[in-house]
Amino acid sequence: MTDRRIVITGIGAVSPLGNTAAETWEGMKQGRSGIARIASIDASAFPSQIAGEVRNYDPTPYFKSDPKAVRRCDRFEQLAMGAAVMAMEDAALDPEKEDKTRIGVMIGSGIGGLGIHSTNCETLIKSGPRRVSPFCIPCLLYTSPSP
Repeated sequence: MTDRRIVITGIGAVSPLGNTAAETWEGMKQGRSGIARIASIDASAFPSQIAGEVRNYDPTPYFKSDPKAVRRCDRFEQLAMGAAVMAMEDAALDPEKEDKTRIGVMIGSGIGGLGIHSTNCETLIKSGPRRVSPFCIPCLLYTSPSP
């Protein structure tokens, strides 16, 4: 095996501090916390009322080649796609002009697809197993944003 250099040429981020790497970095420099009262769901029954939520994020600009994919993807996939597209734009990288086997994106996630999983659990209870998406379990894998 030959030693190859790995070069980070672009950065993208979607976080509770901001929807771009620049906003996230600025929030960190200012010492801001991304933790706030939970707004995306009714958390009144939970012991904790705070979380680090990504707010005001529109995934559609990052799915230009397949706009319908936004509906099929779980939120964590939408966030990952946004950060990956921003990183490629930051690197001035056009994947169509590059050897795709030499391009990679690093994503930090422990598990994903919980929104799709939750929806399909409700579907299973209300409508039975035949109505559950065959993509439910594959969407839970943290690698599901990968092509």
